[in-house]
Amino acid sequence: MPCSCQARVPACPAGSASCPAGAGIPGFYSEMMMSGSSPQPIHRCWLHTIILHQYLRLTISDLMLSSKRNMFSKIFLSAISLLLANLQRFLCSLMQFVPGLRNSLPNPSKEQITFRSPRGLQCISPLMQTVEETPQPIPAKIKGHIPKWINGNLLRNGPGKFEFGEEKFNHWFDGMALLHQFQLENGTVTYRSKFLQSSSYLTNSQHNRIVASEFGTLAMPDPCKSVFERFMSRFEMPQPSDNASVNYVVYKGDYYVSNETIFMYKVDPETLETKEKVDWSKFVAVNGATAHPHYEPDGTTYNMGNSYGKHGMSENYIIFIEQPIKLNLLQIITSKLCGKSIFEGISWEPQYNTCFHVVNKHTGEVLPGQWYSKPFATFHQINAFEDCGCVVLDLCCQDDGTTLTAYKLQNLRRSGEGLDQVYDSVSRSFPRRFVLPLNVNSDTPVGMNLNPLPYTLARAVKDADGKVWCTHENLYPEGFEKVGGLEFPQINYSQYNGRRYRYFYGCGFGHLVGDSLIKVDVETKNFKIWQEDGSFPSEPVFVPVPNATAEDSGVILSVVVSPTENQSAFLLVLDAETFRELGRAEVAVQMPYGFHGIFTSH
Repeated sequence: MPCSCQARVPACPAGSASCPAGAGIPGFYSEMMMSGSSPQPIHRCWLHTIILHQYLRLTISDLMLSSKRNMFSKIFLSAISLLLANLQRFLCSLMQFVPGLRNSLPNPSKEQITFRSPRGLQCISPLMQTVEETPQPIPAKIKGHIPKWINGNLLRNGPGKFEFGEEKFNHWFDGMALLHQFQLENGTVTYRSKFLQSSSYLTNSQHNRIVASEFGTLAMPDPCKSVFERFMSRFEMPQPSDNASVNYVVYKGDYYVSNETIFMYKVDPETLETKEKVDWSKFVAVNGATAHPHYEPDGTTYNMGNSYGKHGMSENYIIFIEQPIKLNLLQIITSKLCGKSIFEGISWEPQYNTCFHVVNKHTGEVLPGQWYSKPFATFHQINAFEDCGCVVLDLCCQDDGTTLTAYKLQNLRRSGEGLDQVYDSVSRSFPRRFVLPLNVNSDTPVGMNLNPLPYTLARAVKDADGKVWCTHENLYPEGFEKVGGLEFPQINYSQYNGRRYRYFYGCGFGHLVGDSLIKVDVETKNFKIWQEDGSFPSEPVFVPVPNATAEDSGVILSVVVSPTENQSAFLLVLDAETFRELGRAEVAVQMPYGFHGIFTSH
């Protein structure tokens, strides 16, 4: 499909025809704008197709009819095709330097527009390696300026140790939790990090090998035991990991780090010291809880246990998303006996649709409606709100739920063509909007669109069996594919969670990890990008200006790391409204790419 957006970006360096609208330019910034049905791109050299190429393609098609008769004609055709490819690149490059040439050429036909995955991805193996902790705070070098009104801690969580002794973890999620803190005060920044002192970390360290099994790694029996003891150990029930490496969560004013099992750890947000271990199952009958709870302004917290799914929250409802990612409990329970990891007990089953369950959060009542959509996988919710008797639910969605397989460490550490192949195998995540009409009963007409909201194209149609089939609306313009989709979404949570909103922020995934930061306007579908060559930003965290009235009045904080040797990691500060850099705080410390975090105000 043709790109229907414009990009105000710097000219492609050296007229490179492979430059995807400015990617790879240091400090790259652009704003994508919808321009109606007849786009006139200012910069999209990699999409241009010219009349000469169309004519020669027809000529080649005629020649191919007789190519079977003569081997030499095949060779000739291959040579001509190669020549055309190079000629097209040359002419696309030439268009950058000839005034008016780009606008004088006809628009390419729809079937000739394709969005190809980038080739020659940068190796990110250094971002998936064990690092040392930095327990004492070190000062950061400030470039630009850090607004003095930002006073508090950016707390981040993620894996930081991937082996013990000679034994190595298999999956990115298995790495031992490393807690990071960027402390901002009066325009200055300090950094520190500490490993979470979980039972898994301490036991593995004591034995200098992997003793506790993780998501994608099965711990081998103790080699010091007898053959019989090692055999019998395979019949022991697998124990959930307490390696809380995913996120920070807040309960009753206390800070915890969490994964998605029954365990979490209370930590000191000022010193990063590990305090007490908490077992969810001693308080609630669950086998696990998500690392993404929702919060009310009064501190009330909502979370979900047991099922493998995600949930959204509006003012009055909790929305559970039952997706066709299945946990095979028998396979998980017998994983040790079979010599398999827990990860191998999870499967994507697209023969099932995705189902939405709506619960009144004040009464606990499950609404009787049945809302379905085509199968998709979602790991992060953007927002949810109520309007005209409907719940509007915005999610980051993938059409294939096998993504977790790609994030094995052996894949993330590849380079060259092997890395490109892994990236090509991963389903992209895109922001989508669903509308769930709540007042559906036997009198509701069949076959009609039940969405009354004029600002969204999402559809909800009642079928003859009483179920409501929901069709999403894309929260992005055509052409958004070239940024690689979007994940790790964030909003102005304290003011707009559960309310109708306009902006969200996330990471663009032009690589296996985030390689850009994106701001999306859900009303106009315009988006803005920050990107820097060789830099990989983390999940954006929105911090509002004190007493702000505008939704996007604040800053975006993101920790940016690089696999390039001797290139410092830094805390990036963007103006959330303009999405331009205000400043950065550099620290000469190696950091791996992490997961999630929060900002705590002093």
